[in-house]
Amino acid sequence: MRIRTTREQRIFRIKTALRWVIYYLLIFAGFIIMSSGTLYKPVLLVPLAIGIAVNNNIYASAVTGAVCGFLIDICCGKLFGYNAVILAFFCIAANLVFELYLKDRFINFMIIASAAAYIQCWLDYKFYYQIWGYEHVHRIFVRVTLRVWIYTVISSVLIYFLLKLVNRLLMPKEHLTVEEAMNTNIQSENRR
Repeated sequence: MRIRTTREQRIFRIKTALRWVIYYLLIFAGFIIMSSGTLYKPVLLVPLAIGIAVNNNIYASAVTGAVCGFLIDICCGKLFGYNAVILAFFCIAANLVFELYLKDRFINFMIIASAAAYIQCWLDYKFYYQIWGYEHVHRIFVRVTLRVWIYTVISSVLIYFLLKLVNRLLMPKEHLTVEEAMNTNIQSENRR
């Protein structure tokens, strides 16, 4: 049983709600940036979804991935649900990998976000361009798809630090049980 007062529970709920409001405001801002401008812009919602998935539970990761995927489909004019399925899968996988194997470090996030963005861009190229067998279709991959992927990887740096700031300020802290607190105290006395 965790030691938590009613005041701390109220603060916990407020911080959690505020954190999710900020997450979805960032997603909305990423959608607006993706919807405007030229063809060569980063797919900001992929690293945003992966970054949110890393620090939350698996259900929140799946929902966030699906929402971001639907927004990518709307923004890019793709088949509705195509990117939602792909991004929900990536978010669940990233959540499990970070929960079981990796620590929340910058290099780990960049590897996972870069791989997810590359696979997403590569699948778009395969299913929307190469499958039709056009002549010189590889030029689209080199000139458009890789450029979008590079922009996405570069923007992942900013997204990582932005999400890190939100999580540092609003992520609830774990409370110790009485036994854990006593064991910590005993261990610190034994070290002296």
